Amino acid sequence: MSMKIGIIRERKTPPDRRVVFSPEQLKDLSKKYDDLSFVVEPSPIRIFPDEHYKKAGIKVNEDLTDCDILLGVKEVPIDNLIPDKQYFFFSHTIKQQPYNRQLLQEILKKNITLYDHEVIKSEEGLRLVGFGRYAGLVGAYNGLRAYGKRHQLFNLPRAEQMEDLKALKEQLDTIELPNCKILLTGKGKVAKGAKEILDHLNIREVSVEDYLHHEFGETVFCQIGVREYNRPKNMRSFSFEEFVQHPEKFESNFKRFAQRTDLFIAGHFHADGAPYLFTREDAKGKYFRINTIADISCDIDGPVASTIRPSSIAHPFYGYHPQREEEVAFDDPEAITVMAVDNLPCELPRDASEGFGQMFAEHVIPAFFNNDKNGILQRAKMTENGQLTKNFSYLQDYVRE
Repeated sequence: MSMKIGIIRERKTPPDRRVVFSPEQLKDLSKKYDDLSFVVEPSPIRIFPDEHYKKAGIKVNEDLTDCDILLGVKEVPIDNLIPDKQYFFFSHTIKQQPYNRQLLQEILKKNITLYDHEVIKSEEGLRLVGFGRYAGLVGAYNGLRAYGKRHQLFNLPRAEQMEDLKALKEQLDTIELPNCKILLTGKGKVAKGAKEILDHLNIREVSVEDYLHHEFGETVFCQIGVREYNRPKNMRSFSFEEFVQHPEKFESNFKRFAQRTDLFIAGHFHADGAPYLFTREDAKGKYFRINTIADISCDIDGPVASTIRPSSIAHPFYGYHPQREEEVAFDDPEAITVMAVDNLPCELPRDASEGFGQMFAEHVIPAFFNNDKNGILQRAKMTENGQLTKNFSYLQDYVRE
């Protein structure tokens, strides 16, 4: 069975320079699969210029109507959706986001089969493709950048000004951190990306006990998961299974870390119903030591109370005044400096695109040719024949409204 895949142009504002595959990756896939060909829609902003695809032997064409599958990164504007096609992109609809309701409605009307990158998962439910690592890398870098600017210690350049991850890490080699304590929440891909930055700086990782009970003559960090910053209300021992099924039976145990932390890097996933890490009232406490927060998770008015809005790549920092509960200058001495950019991987578009393409080539492309033997496509398919699939039938009321 021959298959033609179209790489679509990203059309969202602000512009996104990422792409699912680099020219070299498409060249390698074309060699590996005799029945697979690609067409790339031209783009003036993509991190890899059209000429690079042409040099790799990949066709560049405005017309994608003869493609079987269309691959993108972010949401496709409604006017650009081609009826009766199969699409892969991040639709941002699975949590019933109001701003994309019309997009999903139009996808159903136009008889589009939609596969969402966010739900490309293994049988065990682990995500197989994504930009999490790059969100973590850039988020931790931006957190350090914010800390340096707030305390007038060093002035790191914007990540988007650098060609790649190697250049970003070279910039980090020029800074010197004071004696401070850094807390990292999360254990997934985002947190691993953030930890990669801390490890590159040779910052010593310490245990929870040491972090909470000792001061050090050097910069240290501690990485914690849900077991460390949540506790059962009935004071029984922590059960992860119970936490997932009944988060309302738990409360935050974050205060003990807020008393000991200077820079907080939030790389956790926050489930619906789980306790907030800290509230606005908590942030008013005299004990609250955190003065800089890199909120990679970026849940607005959520588990990290100082994240009152997303910030942008152009203006990544703002201040949150705990007592007045309002936004102030990022370097206000009474403020918590907040970094809450919600599209961090866009700042490293080359590395992020290549990393994403590698995962997509490993986990998804084979499914087209092995009759989806591992069920990867089936699990990720949200719509088919103008209907929501069984796995996503819970969205029925959402698309009716």
